[in-house]
Amino acid sequence: MKSCKILIIILSIMALSGCEDYLDKQPLDQISSSTFWKTKADFEMALTANYGYMHGSTGGPWDNPPAGMWGYMLPNWDNLTDNSYGQHNYGGTKSIVAGDISSTTGGYVSGVYKFCYQAIARANIFLNELAKYEGNDISEQEKKEAEAEVRFLRAYYYFQLYCFYGDVPLVLEPLTLENQEQAKVGADKILEQVFIDLDFAVTNLSSNPYYENSGHVSQSTAQAMKARVLIYTAYDRSGTPNLTQLEEVAELCSSIMPKYSLSSVFEDLFQDAGQKGNTEIIFSVNYLAPDNVPAYGTDIVFGDWMAISPLQSFVDVFECKDGLPWGESPLTNPDNPMENRDPRLLVTVFADYVDWGGGSTHHPSNSAPSGYGFKKFLDPANIPYGYSTLSQQNTVVLRLAEVLLMYAEAQNEVSGPDESVYNAVNAIRDRVDMPALPEGLSKEEMRERIRHERRVELAFEGVRYFDLKRWNIAGEVLNNVTDGLLSYHWEDKFYHWPIPQGEIDKNHGVLEQNPDY
Repeated sequence: MKSCKILIIILSIMALSGCEDYLDKQPLDQISSSTFWKTKADFEMALTANYGYMHGSTGGPWDNPPAGMWGYMLPNWDNLTDNSYGQHNYGGTKSIVAGDISSTTGGYVSGVYKFCYQAIARANIFLNELAKYEGNDISEQEKKEAEAEVRFLRAYYYFQLYCFYGDVPLVLEPLTLENQEQAKVGADKILEQVFIDLDFAVTNLSSNPYYENSGHVSQSTAQAMKARVLIYTAYDRSGTPNLTQLEEVAELCSSIMPKYSLSSVFEDLFQDAGQKGNTEIIFSVNYLAPDNVPAYGTDIVFGDWMAISPLQSFVDVFECKDGLPWGESPLTNPDNPMENRDPRLLVTVFADYVDWGGGSTHHPSNSAPSGYGFKKFLDPANIPYGYSTLSQQNTVVLRLAEVLLMYAEAQNEVSGPDESVYNAVNAIRDRVDMPALPEGLSKEEMRERIRHERRVELAFEGVRYFDLKRWNIAGEVLNNVTDGLLSYHWEDKFYHWPIPQGEIDKNHGVLEQNPDY
């Protein structure tokens, strides 16, 4: 791992590489854009910098763009949903939830756009320089793999732009003063490019599973990402699925599943000691103390500042240990609502204070507006959670449990709740000693069970907001939240956010605003 200082230097070089020299001479004792891109080591550092851009290890979650929005702050996205409330308004979640969304809204509304294009610019510079490179210290196979890794990352960012804005500029080369003003293309063109890049990645990345690939994305990583893109785009605005697309999702997931296995301990996925070599993890944003950690780490942000307050209605979703809903199960204990519940509840949520058992506790300096705090991404090894805490636990972006649930969802829609659908969902439940789903479920009943399982299993992993949108139930769900500590307001135009006004202004009319804004 490179230090944060090296990453900053390399990112600066990549930002300057597309510009003309602005000094007559470059210092010979420092890295510069004119002396870089000369050796294999240069490209290795630049590749690390492309990965490193996801970290958000500099700045804070209150910045614009918010630091670590797809790294250590990934759980904060659930503050846009019916899962939780964000008292500190990181990413502008309060405004977004309340429906105060315009072309001048900050936080995620403008930050996603800015962050993605900054990352895409760095990817394009890398790809351009790699294509020009004539040195013999990089083999053609190594070139293909490096290109595939960066194109995977570019596809990831363009998918975010597709989901949040729809029609956006498609930029595939370094920009100059002559071509810096770019018009939008149709969302279908953006999606097409996402698939082109992911297909290239699938063909050219290592066949090793991610946990054996030294932190580099692998073929199965790209396949899992493609499955996520396909399942997101498989539903139309009425919520009707495209069965042909879902067949492809099921096929992709089937090819991934044999290469991975569920972690025997659920919480190992999110704590540093259990992540190395974990056979469930398919892609993660990786940190390493002391240099490559967030400026304000996972533990202090969530365990002390209480940036996420899970809602009571979210807590109520967790079944009792017998598989029956809380309140209906004979195991229900109103005097101790956390007792006899799905074990994932006690790993995901804490009441009052963080308690890992054996006297390992942390009492947050901030209160929890809902009465609950977020525990899932915290690490017991880092107690007490404070400014000196070096939170190096990785942020899991893709894992086998999500692949199993994508398979179950797709296969259920295509063929109904056959044995393979039950097996996929029950494997996840069995991991935490929850009973198997009841036999004889209809397609519709299984659909609801799978959606329930996604909400519980993947809580605060950054997928709930996308799920509500792709199933076309965002308005139905969000406008009926009654315990959200503020009034939720969803309009269908929010399926796409406005292009930030600042981007339109600096493009002198070439870039047009999205409809309804």
